[in-house]
Amino acid sequence: MTYKIAIIGSGPSAFYAAQALFKSDHKIVVDMFEKLPTPFGLLRGGVAPDHQQMKTVSKAYEKIASDENFRFFGNVEIGKDITLPDLKKYYNSVILAIGAETDRKMNIPGENLDGSQTATEFVAWYNGQPKYQDYTFNLSGENAIVIGQGNVAVDVTRILAKPIEELEKTDITDNAIQKLNHSKIKNIYMIGRRGPVQAAFTELELKELGNIKGVNLIIHDDLDLSNNDKEEIKASTKARKNIAQLTEFKSKPLVKENQKNIHIMFYSSPVEILGNSKIEKIKFEKNRLDGDAGKQKARPSGEFFELDCDILLRSIGYHGVPFKGLPFDDRNGIIPNNKGQVINIDKSPVKDIFVTGWIKRGPSGVIGTNRSDSIETVATCLDSIVNSKIELDKDILDVLNESKIQYLTYKDKKKVNPEKN
Repeated sequence: MTYKIAIIGSGPSAFYAAQALFKSDHKIVVDMFEKLPTPFGLLRGGVAPDHQQMKTVSKAYEKIASDENFRFFGNVEIGKDITLPDLKKYYNSVILAIGAETDRKMNIPGENLDGSQTATEFVAWYNGQPKYQDYTFNLSGENAIVIGQGNVAVDVTRILAKPIEELEKTDITDNAIQKLNHSKIKNIYMIGRRGPVQAAFTELELKELGNIKGVNLIIHDDLDLSNNDKEEIKASTKARKNIAQLTEFKSKPLVKENQKNIHIMFYSSPVEILGNSKIEKIKFEKNRLDGDAGKQKARPSGEFFELDCDILLRSIGYHGVPFKGLPFDDRNGIIPNNKGQVINIDKSPVKDIFVTGWIKRGPSGVIGTNRSDSIETVATCLDSIVNSKIELDKDILDVLNESKIQYLTYKDKKKVNPEKN
């Protein structure tokens, strides 16, 4: 018997789910639906344009998509173009791989002032995601503040600092090149609430920030480590390498003829955004670390300071959004599930609906983490699929054509080039 599975979303977790389905003992047909014209999710729209080597994993997805039992429908939004109940009529199971589509908020006064934006909006803009191309970012002032010290925070800091001639060698959009070429940003602050030992960036990312031509990397805090920090370093090669690299850069002489400065600051949390209609300053509170090694948390110290700011980009984590008709755990930003099987508040299963990726477990891990995650979901899905029944008298292709929905196939994606606009 042939089973038909719909996958909503087309990022890494979606393709790994398709791969696991094709490797199963069942005959499976997979239809993948994506609201954007092209596939690959954050692999396409979230990876920095100067980190193209990370996108080579898409070659594995190309192989999955070449399976004769795979179809891709881009530019089709489930919940808008087709409802989930209608979609379920034509598939034995539906797997949602919709990621975490928004950012966590800081929940501080002034957060909605003009100039307060998210790092992921900025990333989507310079990577050419269609709905973000009309966004504007104030690059006419001298001071940019990035809240967070993870991969995305490092990416936007680096893009703001890099000379335009280096960015032109990447696949960043022409629109972004034009705007960044006229940028007046001189100081980029990347600020984290905890210390250097707990920073999420890696030594390689740090090296990139410290070796940008004509740019100073300024470490603002002492690198004296507490006993708990020293314990954490013993257990973390990453932290140990970060401290060594930070120490090297802190002793490095500044470039007198510099064009820009990257400031790395630790132990600081934003508490208020100050300004009238637009951002003028950010008020921070210094933190101290409290707790055992490996579990240290930032605690307020009662000491405050302010920084001038023309644009603020927050990068403190992704957060999932609700999907119409399904339960949602707002605190964790996920669709509640048991090993991928969507469940109601009372823990009862939502028949034939499954999740994988960030909408299943939250925004954690690297690209490869999605593979084991999707394998688990597919195993759960296939365990329950034997008793499912669907309407076989009509194919989803007929529905799309009857509704005059302008979908794009996988072959069509080669005609769409969002990297350069």
